[in-house]
Amino acid sequence: MAIINFGSINIDHVYQVPHFVQPGETLDSTDYQILLGGKGTNQSIALAKAGADVRHVGRLNENDVAFKQVMVKHGIDCKHVQCVESASGHAIIQVTPNGENAIFLYGGANREITEKDIIHALDGAKSSDWVLTQNETSAIEETIRQAKEAGLKVAFNPAPMTDAVKSLPLECVDLLIVNQVEAAEISGHDALDEIEAYFKQNMPHAEVIITLGKDGVRMLRRDKAISVEAYSVDAVDTTAAGDTFIGYFLAAYSNKDSAEQALRRACAASAIAVTRTGAAQSIPDEDEVNRFVAKHK
Repeated sequence: MAIINFGSINIDHVYQVPHFVQPGETLDSTDYQILLGGKGTNQSIALAKAGADVRHVGRLNENDVAFKQVMVKHGIDCKHVQCVESASGHAIIQVTPNGENAIFLYGGANREITEKDIIHALDGAKSSDWVLTQNETSAIEETIRQAKEAGLKVAFNPAPMTDAVKSLPLECVDLLIVNQVEAAEISGHDALDEIEAYFKQNMPHAEVIITLGKDGVRMLRRDKAISVEAYSVDAVDTTAAGDTFIGYFLAAYSNKDSAEQALRRACAASAIAVTRTGAAQSIPDEDEVNRFVAKHK
């Protein structure tokens, strides 16, 4: 059983700042790093560290092939990662002393995934496989539709959220993973009970996970809703917390762990991640998560 991730590969430019820059302001940063990132890459790394068989589909500039090798070293199958002439996707990330972040993106090669790439990557996929995608690449609609037509389960994380998400074939999605802001934008409601009512009415075919930051997570299923509390930690940088959660949840859930077990494991992994700086390098390995869970029973 594999998880085929059609995901972004970004080069992250990370600046430590005293506060988010304001309009017209020039601000000194206290530190700067160039790191491997992108929601797709982060989720693939989290999946691999959680023990999943993950196959990444994406593109990056031919001069950035070293970053592809980093993914391979993490245990990710990169057969379908193409090196092209276009600039790699990249992100400018501001991180404040309390761990909050502000990000803007340039899509670059991430926006050049084609229908041909999708067909090639899904060739030979088994009915037990999952397809995962986010909202940082091209051909998202085609990815979702073709995965469903192939009989695969589809997990979708519509981040960063845009109006175009509402026109995607969400009827083909088996698992929707959103934070509360994204859930509010999709549903048109701010209150959690109204958001839940919207998804129960409009996406009854799907399971929906709503991450709530320090308030934990809520998973809507056909028969019931499951709530899991967040672990209390001192956050340093929240950059890859959501991606870590998604990777660890899907690795466990696709491996037939119960929904509650998978949610708790994902919350533990993301709690560890926020105590470290950076994106990919903040994602814990499986042994770390095992120790954390054992300690916090």
